Amino acid sequence: MTVLAHRTDTLTRDALAVLQPGFEGTTAPAWVLRRVAEGLTAVGLFGRNIASPEQLAALTAQLRAERDEVLVAIDEEGGDVTRLEVRGGSSFPGNLALGAVDDTGLTRSVARELGRRLAECGVNLNWAPSADVNSNPDNPVIGVRSFGADTGLAARHTAAYVEGLQAAGVAACTKHFPGHGDTSVDSHHALPRIDVDLQTLAVRELVPFRAAIEAGTKAVMSAHILVPALDPARPATLSPQILTGLLRKELGHEGLIVTDGMEMHAIAGTYGIERGSVLAIAAGADAICVGGGLADEATVIRLRDALVTAVREGTLPEERLADAAARVRALAEWTRSARPASAVPGAPEGGAPGIGLEAARRALTVSGGGAPVSVPYVATLAPVANIAVGDETPWGVAAELAALVPGTGSGLYPRGAAAADILAAAGDRTVVAVVRDAHRHPWMAEVLDALVAARPDTVVVEMGLPRAEPRGALYIATHGAARVCGRAAAEAIARR
Repeated sequence: MTVLAHRTDTLTRDALAVLQPGFEGTTAPAWVLRRVAEGLTAVGLFGRNIASPEQLAALTAQLRAERDEVLVAIDEEGGDVTRLEVRGGSSFPGNLALGAVDDTGLTRSVARELGRRLAECGVNLNWAPSADVNSNPDNPVIGVRSFGADTGLAARHTAAYVEGLQAAGVAACTKHFPGHGDTSVDSHHALPRIDVDLQTLAVRELVPFRAAIEAGTKAVMSAHILVPALDPARPATLSPQILTGLLRKELGHEGLIVTDGMEMHAIAGTYGIERGSVLAIAAGADAICVGGGLADEATVIRLRDALVTAVREGTLPEERLADAAARVRALAEWTRSARPASAVPGAPEGGAPGIGLEAARRALTVSGGGAPVSVPYVATLAPVANIAVGDETPWGVAAELAALVPGTGSGLYPRGAAAADILAAAGDRTVVAVVRDAHRHPWMAEVLDALVAARPDTVVVEMGLPRAEPRGALYIATHGAARVCGRAAAEAIARR
């Protein structure tokens, strides 16, 4: 009886150790602290958990008072996907902007400064960078989150980002393996499929991941995508061929394998999160990310019990669960040893003040000219945000331009708006039309064409993937919609 009780306790602790759940609130709920004491080794933070750097530091300190080596993970890519600055916009441009500059030293410095800010707030695992090669320009979920469509560029910047982030003591989690760039479906909503041959995968999708592994990435995140050339039956997150055979054995990744959010419809809507989690661990994953939409104790208990039951019933080898838990604990120990000395959360590093704005300025592509802009009217043509980006984070150039040019007016125009509405609101002011991925939204193209036809002095700012033909007297591509990208574009407009 004593042996059985000990075995059950070990199983329970191991099952808790492989979970990375989220929770509600800006302080740790009692149930989270209780589960941390029982063996939970990681939590995931989202925008809902963060109000300020000081509050975030207090939250992580609260967790570490329960267990010093707990992993605190966050989805902080910088650019469009920010949790640290979810309500104001990121101080750092995203991957596409860094790829547009193509200075690996700059990418390394940006990642290190972002990592420094995370580390000083007590965050030690970042679900970044995205190593996806954005080979499909109509991709609805990757886009500016990728360094670009060129494989070599994506690889060298992925490696530089990993090096910079981990130099700050924050573990990188390179995603979304084996590559989410050639998809036309968002895995938050459905299961994407990539129909390419093994040779294409080897020379395109896998190259940035090889670079990340060579750079020492501490973790890799799996994608909820079906790649028939690798496994015709199961998505990557649940595939032994992909996680154990390809990532672990062939590519030689020795660090943590983390799943993308298991509550995403690609898994939850097809396998269910309990069965999906068991299959993922059995396939070779070490950590189950869940909590973007499911952030309660009941979910943690369901997943813990599903893993324990699977071991007892023989559908999940006990050694596999133990190995996964050991890898989680090993990473937690690395982050503890790499933890920086205490400092003021959010304070700028002496050697890199304004590195994010500097990068955003360098990333701008500007064409045309025309007469100087006197008093502008900013019309933001707003698409529906994808789930990864979210709709909490402000974007655009209106606020930044208003700070530089008194009298600037602005309006937000969703799908269905007409150019006539914008022209009526603008009056005699210069129209500044701001778009995001105009090439994917025909309604934006129609509005832009009508604006430029009626007002040839219209300024166009593209804050997504700049694939559409440049329009307007002045055309600016920012390669991302971070706050600093808006600031850089506003400076370019105000100087004209």
